[in-house]
Amino acid sequence: MRVVIAEDHVLLRAGIVALLADHDIEVVAEVEDGEGLLRVLGGHKPDLAIVDVRLPPTFTDEGIRAAIEARRRWPQLGVLVLSQHVEEAYTSELLASGGGGLGYLLKERVAEVADFVDAVHRVADGGTALDREVVAQLVRPAERVQDGRLADLTPRERDVLGLMAEGRSNAAIARELVVTAGAVEKHVTSIFGKLDLPASSDDHRRVLAVLAWLQDQG
Repeated sequence: MRVVIAEDHVLLRAGIVALLADHDIEVVAEVEDGEGLLRVLGGHKPDLAIVDVRLPPTFTDEGIRAAIEARRRWPQLGVLVLSQHVEEAYTSELLASGGGGLGYLLKERVAEVADFVDAVHRVADGGTALDREVVAQLVRPAERVQDGRLADLTPRERDVLGLMAEGRSNAAIARELVVTAGAVEKHVTSIFGKLDLPASSDDHRRVLAVLAWLQDQG
């Protein structure tokens, strides 16, 4: 796995590099700002970018905006946001951009090295890794997924949604549940219907459904 890190704190950045190296994960470039991130992504074509939200020069939202632009240019790039802050508007935009390979962890809540390494692998493989505190703040924009809607799901639909929350694709869910891909697609469509998530060009229904599930589990 090839990783790029965008983090302005030198000691933290060095620590992440050493930690990843200990787990046979190669860091191909390190940068401290959003412009640097976009520059090295074009040259190195990594599997994953680990990005802080607040980077120089203004330390507001440069990192998350660079991450959104990176996904626009390289849709298959995995992006793992690692920050002390939740930037709700831009984070919702990042999650709604479509596809998997997205994660958001809060630095102070990463208690186990194994959990962080697992999140790195999961996001690089196209899955999701969302801290529950992040979910709690982001689920509010999905207010149409109202309390009690998950109770309408059948046990099998709950199984499917739970696997979606782990970042599994429909094909992976089908293998796990030993059913056809077509059956999974029907369950997913039913889940979207019961959660009142109609097709839309503005929202990523899979993300909204997963946010509702994670909020319910919390």
